[in-house]
Amino acid sequence: MNLTGKHIGLGITGSHCTYNQVVPHIQSLLDAGAKVSAFVTYTVKNTVTRFGDGKDWINKVEEITGNKVVDSIVDAEPYGPKTPLDCMVIAPLTGNSISKFANAMTDSPVLMAAKATLRNRRPVVLGISTNDGLGLNGSNIARLLSSKNIYFIPFGQDDPEGKPTSLVSHMPLMKETVEAALDGKQTQPILIEKFRY
Repeated sequence: MNLTGKHIGLGITGSHCTYNQVVPHIQSLLDAGAKVSAFVTYTVKNTVTRFGDGKDWINKVEEITGNKVVDSIVDAEPYGPKTPLDCMVIAPLTGNSISKFANAMTDSPVLMAAKATLRNRRPVVLGISTNDGLGLNGSNIARLLSSKNIYFIPFGQDDPEGKPTSLVSHMPLMKETVEAALDGKQTQPILIEKFRY
């Protein structure tokens, strides 16, 4: 699918170890002709970890997209009524944000943009990265899987022996999943043996 003319939102939450798996695939959306607006949580913006400084990651995303990231709920709100997105992607999506999204909580720019996109009956694509996907967050993932206009980048166990409840989406499938979601379809298979890639 050609994404020319499509406005794609990209929400980034605090799975710091997954940024380097997500950020390179922003370019695939741009190369297909999409405009990309990025949204970040407070954690992304203000945390320094062994995986890098949040501010450096934000600079990288802004350089790739050519747009300033949206980092407040107030700035995210207009993406519902005034500047609607054609599709909202959240990748990486942490277990914390999975729980909040599944239970209709809105406490970040990312979740505000996702809620606004659903209100506009447009697709939201989730790229999960959580250590408890097969644990306490399993019920939240199941709720989102059965919700209208929500789609998943195919996911699987990234370390079945070391982290048996951890689930991570295969981020190279981001563009393919967005294309399918815009057609109202879920990319299949949705459950993959992630650790073999």
